[in-house]
Amino acid sequence: MTKSWTVVLVAGLALGVWGSNARAQEDAQGSIAQTAITHDEVVRMGLDVIVGLEENETSGQWPYEGVYRVGRQIPVGYKVGGTAIACLALALSPGFADDDARLQAVGRGIDFIAASTSHALMNPEYDGGYDVRGWGYTYALLLLLELEKRSLIPDDRRDVAKAATHFYLSAIQSTEIPQAGGWNYARGQGRNAVSPASPFMTGPTLQALFLAASLNYDVDSGVVERALASLERGRAASGELVYSGDATERRAGGVPGATGRMLIAESTLFLAGRSSQANIRGALDAFIVHWDHLEARRAKSGTHEPPYGVAPYYFYYAHLAAAQAIELLPQRERAEYRRRVTDLLMKTRADDGSWNDRVFERSAAYGTAMALLALQAPSLGSTPRWVQPLPPATPEDSAKNP
Repeated sequence: MTKSWTVVLVAGLALGVWGSNARAQEDAQGSIAQTAITHDEVVRMGLDVIVGLEENETSGQWPYEGVYRVGRQIPVGYKVGGTAIACLALALSPGFADDDARLQAVGRGIDFIAASTSHALMNPEYDGGYDVRGWGYTYALLLLLELEKRSLIPDDRRDVAKAATHFYLSAIQSTEIPQAGGWNYARGQGRNAVSPASPFMTGPTLQALFLAASLNYDVDSGVVERALASLERGRAASGELVYSGDATERRAGGVPGATGRMLIAESTLFLAGRSSQANIRGALDAFIVHWDHLEARRAKSGTHEPPYGVAPYYFYYAHLAAAQAIELLPQRERAEYRRRVTDLLMKTRADDGSWNDRVFERSAAYGTAMALLALQAPSLGSTPRWVQPLPPATPEDSAKNP
């Protein structure tokens, strides 16, 4: 059962405790005064939910649970990815340095993510097919890089975290789809099989690589450029991003089912200088207008149901993508979009302070983490832009510029 909200919780997505944005702070405080629960209480309750959903209390695991199983077990890729997303929310929310429960939980999460590099089903040398280890690679890398950027990795875990960072970065780059570029959890059989890329997976994976490059890790520009090209090829004339592959290969399935993909793809392309604020604005407008089609599939059984093929797991993914996209718009436009997206997000908050877009209880850790990350998007800053490295200088260049 969800709370009935007659007014929006916040006009911005962040409070001053996060806030480098004074206007967002003022708008937020003005709206919070009209509600029965404060923004701080929403965040605190969400963090308590995530801490309380740690598997077996001290395992350092927050598995994402869907219908896919390996040997009737949740695949390790979902365990690693879900843990990384939960730890991102725990670590990046206010007060982390003074919250021993969160500090200890994230430390255990780092240990699990680092230890998982030796798991047989996280090995990048695999033969394709339907496999979700790539989700683990992407979100583990994002977590470790965000913690490194903010100097939040404990001294006694720094070496194992660094080794894991290099592992996940290498795994991502070595598992790009041959020829087509990008990534997809549903690939053809055979390591060298050419398969269509998934924007749902390629967008966040590219953003992890952008962040890695900004922190001076060695990122293969060819991998990035091929993946960006795959996103561009997936655009239909309507602005929709097809589920996978090239938009010219099939009839588009409809914008209402594609808004999450549109948001992540246009934001990622924009960060690489290959999209526009107009495209981002269009994707945000489509998300708001067609939100009911996403909500109709939230926490329902099944996956890609007609008429638009919306699966439940797009729901909070799309909200976070929307919150991040807003921060790429001109400053003057952000407050209203923040208000609209926050209002939609708060409509699905449960009475216990959680968010969940699946029928599985443990996946509330994922949904709640995605919601909290969306709520603080203004203060987290956008993903670094991708700047293609210059080619190495030739002898002729040296002669021209002695």
